[in-house]
Amino acid sequence: MTDLAAVKRALTAQRIETPSWAYANSGTRFKVFAQPGVPRNPEEKIADAATVHQFTGVAPVVALHIPWDKVDDYAALGSYARDLGVEIGAINTNVFQDDDYKLGSVTNPDAGIRRKATDHLLEAIDIMGQTGSRDLKLWFSDGINYPGQDDLRDRQDRLAAALREAYDRLTGNQRMLLEYKLFEPAFYATDVPDWGTSYAHCLELGERATVCIDTGHHAPSTNIEFIVAFLLRQKKLGAFDFNSRFYADDDLMVGAADPFQLFRIMYEIVRGGALDPAYGIAFMLDQCHNIERKIPAIIRSVMNVQEATAKALLVDREALTRAQQAGDVLEANAVFMDAYNTDVRPLLAEVRTDAGLDPDPMAAYRRSGHDEKIIAERVGGTQAGWGA
Repeated sequence: MTDLAAVKRALTAQRIETPSWAYANSGTRFKVFAQPGVPRNPEEKIADAATVHQFTGVAPVVALHIPWDKVDDYAALGSYARDLGVEIGAINTNVFQDDDYKLGSVTNPDAGIRRKATDHLLEAIDIMGQTGSRDLKLWFSDGINYPGQDDLRDRQDRLAAALREAYDRLTGNQRMLLEYKLFEPAFYATDVPDWGTSYAHCLELGERATVCIDTGHHAPSTNIEFIVAFLLRQKKLGAFDFNSRFYADDDLMVGAADPFQLFRIMYEIVRGGALDPAYGIAFMLDQCHNIERKIPAIIRSVMNVQEATAKALLVDREALTRAQQAGDVLEANAVFMDAYNTDVRPLLAEVRTDAGLDPDPMAAYRRSGHDEKIIAERVGGTQAGWGA
């Protein structure tokens, strides 16, 4: 039987990180779509993240992206965030938008460009120290488009050298999160194309290096929950970038395309004892809200993760284990599906009410008038975007 009190405690303790760039203007490869009321600076992005936390109660961390969130005083920015009830999460690097990186950043055949890219990684670690961030998030667009364009093994050696230099700069509780992506913008060969490549580099680096899974960065039909289970077993899963995809890296709201997949992933998290924030996994949303309003879209995404988590917590583990050990295929699947088919919205409404929150965050946000307020206030200046 499932202990509902324990389920409620786990849901109350859950923590979800939101990304600063999701509050800014974004779009497709062809156009960035501007919206009224989006942030004009990093402080307003953090204020929006604090608003999401105010209505959901489980989003007290906001990730930054450098140089999109570059400021003169990072210590002051960290203090500003804490004053609003949130803290700075992962510092995400950007070695993919400079013209110098056309042929790669840390794997570029030009030593000067590799130095420039590696120095940016070190800059991000310095920013971590100033803001109190724990996590350095690395994603590289590096790769090649044509056979023979560059040496595949040399590029791995260059990558390893840059990762080692950055890793050796980490201090205290700081750690490295190495993300991967199957393709794009490199089409023939990507230098960190999958979880295995990331895992191998993290093993070589040491215990401070862990894998970040972006749920949109896989080939079609990839069993992401298997990757989760494997990396948890190896104690090498450090973070998620949650989103949804229909075709490639769509960056849609998490749970929008395949809520059953999200449930299966969260079950492996629960099964592995990794839901508790003390375990150390950063559950971050990495999404681009191109046509929907920013703050309510992120509130909805947080709620989607909560619902998948609640269903995962409701799996009758004892009954499931009995069926599995007895080889009862149908019963094991039935136990699993019973949890997934449970309407957990009333349970989550109770959890929110017990925490002093409105049971329906979306309705509460609409009633608050906050959207109209920021549209009226944020006039003039330059709207923030993802730099495209």
